[in-house]
Amino acid sequence: MMEEAKIAELYKEQLFLQYARIGKCLSSERRLELLSLLSNGPKAVETLAHQTGMSVANVSRHLQILLDANLVRFTKKGTYVIYCLASPVVAEFLASLWKISEHQLSDIPRLKQDINQHYNRVRTISKEDVQKQMEKGNLLVLDIRPREEYETAHIEGALSVPMEELDDYLQGLPQDTVIAAYCRGPYCVYTTQAVEHMQKKGFQAYRIEEGVRDWLTS
Repeated sequence: MMEEAKIAELYKEQLFLQYARIGKCLSSERRLELLSLLSNGPKAVETLAHQTGMSVANVSRHLQILLDANLVRFTKKGTYVIYCLASPVVAEFLASLWKISEHQLSDIPRLKQDINQHYNRVRTISKEDVQKQMEKGNLLVLDIRPREEYETAHIEGALSVPMEELDDYLQGLPQDTVIAAYCRGPYCVYTTQAVEHMQKKGFQAYRIEEGVRDWLTS
């Protein structure tokens, strides 16, 4: 029995050691940011560097740690190295992590509230209202994420208009066009900024709070 107990104890230690590999890997806010970006679709190292404001070398070091923990994988396309999440299970885990953090850490809802107060003129539209108005042809839905993220997955009927192309696109729209915009989810401030910008241009614009993953799975 003593031998069996030792085997059980050794097994338990090794098991939690493996779990800890994931925990240690996720202890960096920059690696969490990279995983969040990759949850929206595959990206080149250079793209990740641009979107995070990190150097290519720094991004590469973080990606290597994520790779060692088997949270990401990569392919090569010419001279570019393209990273993506290793499995849909990783995306599910990230969604659970965001949800747990929102429920257990009061600072996260407070940050969201602070942003909403700063952009207090920005109005939100529900998923149900979006669907109803799209069916009637009364609403234009814009996806303001980078185009490669749109191509990976998007709300059916939405048009891809990345943030940097928004002004040019708006110039060709009638002033009475009703617009709803979305980005990467409830904590993505780019949607709020885009809607405020459209309102200042005289458009009736709304913010869709759900991101693509929330939209497609709910």
